[in-house]
Amino acid sequence: MIQAFFLSLGQLTDRPVLSVFLKSLAVTLLLFAAAGVGLWFALDAMFDSLAARWQDESGIFAAVATAMLLAGAWWLLFRAIAVAVIGLFGDEIVAAVEARYYPAAHAAARPVPFARSLAMGLGSAARAIGVNLLLLPVYLLLIVTGVGTPILFFAVNGWLLGRDLGDMVAARHLPAAGLSAWRKETTARRFVLGLIGTGLFVVPVLNLVAPVLGAAMATHVFHRGRRA
Repeated sequence: MIQAFFLSLGQLTDRPVLSVFLKSLAVTLLLFAAAGVGLWFALDAMFDSLAARWQDESGIFAAVATAMLLAGAWWLLFRAIAVAVIGLFGDEIVAAVEARYYPAAHAAARPVPFARSLAMGLGSAARAIGVNLLLLPVYLLLIVTGVGTPILFFAVNGWLLGRDLGDMVAARHLPAAGLSAWRKETTARRFVLGLIGTGLFVVPVLNLVAPVLGAAMATHVFHRGRRA
């Protein structure tokens, strides 16, 4: 996995990968800005109400919960949009990595149609937002532990991201009916991949290239796993 990371990092300046990075970043930032404005006003109103309600009982808890949830919501929104957008262009990244490191697999691959890429990207965003919203009460309860919320957050989003990145590559080489069996066989590898990708998303500057790095790493993980 470490080798996959450095190989992916070294390919960021390749023209096809750089082109996808610039396109996906521009679209991501535009969508993030538009969605972020609406999210900010909605959360601001909700947490103002909660803080007023809890002021007499636990003002500190309300303030901490507000800060953590706002940070989590902004991160989740960026992550969901970024992965959805990279789903549209991800096939180009996978193809570039395969052409350089796995030419035989690249020659045998089936390009993913735009409609399927769009469906995968939207599905990824919907899962990320839906699952995290469903777990929101658990995140709140675990705040009192100090570490429970980030641990669960990383575990859940690592699992989700590992699935999305793995499917992005597998879709070029496996029939739709074979994806389920492949996911079961590669659960551990994809989870580690997802954890690394999730970690990249929380590091300033690196979070901008996290989707591209994740797609490139997933390509190495997929093909090296098939060789094993």
